Amino acid sequence: MKTGSKITAILLVLVALALVNYLAARLPLRVDATAGGIYTLSPGTKALLAKIETPVTLDFYFSRDVSGLPTSYKNYASRVQELLRQYVRASSGKITLNIITPQPDTPEEERAAAAGLQAQTLSATGETLYFGIVAIQADQEKNIPALTPQREAFLEYDISQLLHGVQVLDKPRLGLITSLPLAGQQPDMRMMMMQQRQRMPAPQVVHTEWSRSCEIVPIEPSATELPANLAALAIIHPQDLSENLEYAIDQFALSGHPVLVALDPSSIHSRLSGSQQAMMMGMPPQNLSSDLPRLLKTWGVAYNPASVVGDFKLATLVGTGPNSPPERYPGWLSLDAANLNPAARPTAQLNSIWLVEPGSLSLDPAAAAAGITATTLIETTDQAGEISANTLMMPDPAAFSRQLVPTGKKILALQLTGKFKTAFPDGAPKTPDTDATTTADAATTTDAAKDTPATPNASPAPLKEGDATIIIVADTDWLLDDFSIRRFNFLGSEAVQPSNDNLSLANNLADIITGSTDLVTLRGKANTERPFTVVRDMQAEAQKKYQAKLGELETRLAEVQAKLGELMGKTTEGNRLVATPEMQKTIEDFQKQELEMRRERREIRRSLREDIDALEYKLAALNLLSMPAIILLAALLFHRSRRK
Repeated sequence: MKTGSKITAILLVLVALALVNYLAARLPLRVDATAGGIYTLSPGTKALLAKIETPVTLDFYFSRDVSGLPTSYKNYASRVQELLRQYVRASSGKITLNIITPQPDTPEEERAAAAGLQAQTLSATGETLYFGIVAIQADQEKNIPALTPQREAFLEYDISQLLHGVQVLDKPRLGLITSLPLAGQQPDMRMMMMQQRQRMPAPQVVHTEWSRSCEIVPIEPSATELPANLAALAIIHPQDLSENLEYAIDQFALSGHPVLVALDPSSIHSRLSGSQQAMMMGMPPQNLSSDLPRLLKTWGVAYNPASVVGDFKLATLVGTGPNSPPERYPGWLSLDAANLNPAARPTAQLNSIWLVEPGSLSLDPAAAAAGITATTLIETTDQAGEISANTLMMPDPAAFSRQLVPTGKKILALQLTGKFKTAFPDGAPKTPDTDATTTADAATTTDAAKDTPATPNASPAPLKEGDATIIIVADTDWLLDDFSIRRFNFLGSEAVQPSNDNLSLANNLADIITGSTDLVTLRGKANTERPFTVVRDMQAEAQKKYQAKLGELETRLAEVQAKLGELMGKTTEGNRLVATPEMQKTIEDFQKQELEMRRERREIRRSLREDIDALEYKLAALNLLSMPAIILLAALLFHRSRRK
C-alpha cells in the first residue's frame, strides 16, 4: 500500500471513531450494567418528571477552566452533565438545561453567587470554583450549593429532590417529639460556663435532611396537645410524655395521619451524655430506654425495653483499645439487603443499615386477627438472640458474645396498617386543674345550667377507632451522625458523606409519612460497596464454634491467675515470700498451666481465621492463574482449528 493510501486510511479510521463517539453521546440508547442501576433514572424520578406542569430551568454551574482542578472533579462534572441531559430527555420538553462556565469577574460568576452557590477555594492555586445546580420554576428558585464527588451515589436523589422542592409552595408540617438533640443542643448557661471554649453541637444531619422537604414543628414531651395542621408525626426516643400528649397522639393516628415511632432499649447517646453529666455535675445516670407501653399495647405490638438484640452474623468489627485487635460486637448490627424487605417502600433498594443495640418487635396474634397488617421492614438472621440491657453500661464485645444465645430471627422495624382502636376508651384524661375545679364549681354549674341555654362543644368528639399507618423502629442511635455519616474537608469547607443507608432510610420514612413517595425509589444507589457475605458468614460460624471453648479457657485461665496471685502474695512478717519446696512446685505448676492455656488460647483465635485465610489463598490463586489458563485454552483451541 502506498504512503498516501495509508495516511488516508488512518484519517478515515479517526473520523469514524469521532463519528461513533458523537452518535453514542447523542443517541438516547443507554446500557447500564451496574448491579444497582446507578446510571439509570429510577421509576420515582420518571414519575416525578411526569408530574411537572410548569417548565423548569436547570442552570448547571461548573468552573471547568480553573487551573489546578483535579481530574476527578472534571470527570464527575461530566457525569453530572450527562445525568442532567437524561432528565431533559425524560421530561418531554418540560426541563431546559443551561451549562454555564463562570469565569472570574464575569456576569456568570455574579449570577452564581446571587443564586446562592457556594464559592470554593482551591488550596493549590487559590482560585475560586463554582460547582452547583440552580432550579428555577416561575418565581420559585432552589439550588444545590456545592456538588462533591463523595456524594456521587446520591446524585440522582439530590437532583430529583431539587426538582420536587422547586414545585412545592408549602412544605408539609412534620411534628417532632424527641428527647434526643436532633436539632442541636440548646444553650445552657451552666454548660457554657464549664465549656467556654467548646462549640455547641450542630443539628444532626437527619434533622437538616428532613428540613429540606418538611417544616419541622418541635413538640415538647410535656405538651398536652399537638399543634394544628400537622401532616405527620415523628416520635423519636420518647421519654416522660404527658398522658394528655399520649391521648393526642392516639387521636392523631386514628384520624388517618401517619406516625413514625423510634424506640430504644439502650440509647448510646443517652448513656454517653448521662455519664458526662454524672461526672461534671454529680447527677445520676439517666434512663437509657424509651417506651410507649399504653399505645403499643393498643396497637398490638410487643416490645421489651429491657432487652437488647445481638446477632453473630451481623456483628460489627469494633476497636477495643489502642493496643488490642478489633473484635466483632454482635450488639452493633451491620445489616445488608438480605435483612431488608425489598417489597416495602421504606427499605426497597437499600443496601446497608447500621443499628446499634436495638430492641425487638412482634405483633400480637390478637391484633393480626382483628385486621391489623404488619409488614416487616428490617429483621436479623437466625443467629440472633437477646440479653439484658442492664449489662451494657460498660459494653464488652467478648462478654456480650458469651452471654448471647441465638434463638432465631428478630424483627427490628415494622409497618402497621389497618383499623385500630383507641387507647383511651374513656375519652381524654382529665387535667389536674379540671379535677380541682370540678368539685368546687359543681353546684354553681348545675344552677347555671338551668338558666343558660346549652352551647355546642368546640372540641371534636373523641375517636374510638380509625384507619392508621404506624411505622416503628426499635432503635434510635441509627439517626445520629456518629452512625450514619462521615465528615471531611472539601476545598476548605466541611462536607458530609453518608457511610451507609441510614440517612436514606430516614428520608424514605419522612417522605412516606408526609406524602413525597416519588423520592423513595431513588436511594437504592446510596452504597456501591457490596459486603463480602461469604466471609461474614464464615466469621460468624467460626465465632459460634469456638466461642464456648474460648470462654471456658478464659475462665480456667482467670482461676489459675487468681490462685497464682494468692500464692505469690503470701508473705512472712518480714514481708518476704514463704517459699517452701511444696509451694515452689505448686507455683511452677500453675505457671506452666498459665503458659499452656495462653498457647491454647492463641491456637483457638488462630483457628477462627483458618477457613477465611484458606479462602483468601484460593481466591488469590484463582486470580493469578485464571487469565493464563484462559489464554492457554484459547491458544490450544486456535492451534486445533489451524491443524484442521
